[in-house]
Amino acid sequence: MKTVTMRVDDAIYKMIKLAADGQKRNLSNYIEFATMQYLTSSQFVDNDEMKEILDDKDLVQNLMNGLNDFKNGDYDIV
Repeated sequence: MKTVTMRVDDAIYKMIKLAADGQKRNLSNYIEFATMQYLTSSQFVDNDEMKEILDDKDLVQNLMNGLNDFKNGDYDIV
């Protein structure tokens, strides 16, 4: 287990503290919980969803075309 020290604005601290208290969690447990919720809900897809994406050949081809356009310098990601 790692220890992390971080600085947050007072207003953000109050929001985190209020949310933690509302769930009857201590601050560090709430931050870990909220981080895991965010990472697992917005960054990853489950196996069924990934299969559905990969089975859509038009979608995969469009994604590959977009990636190739980016690699060729046709677009910038901002």
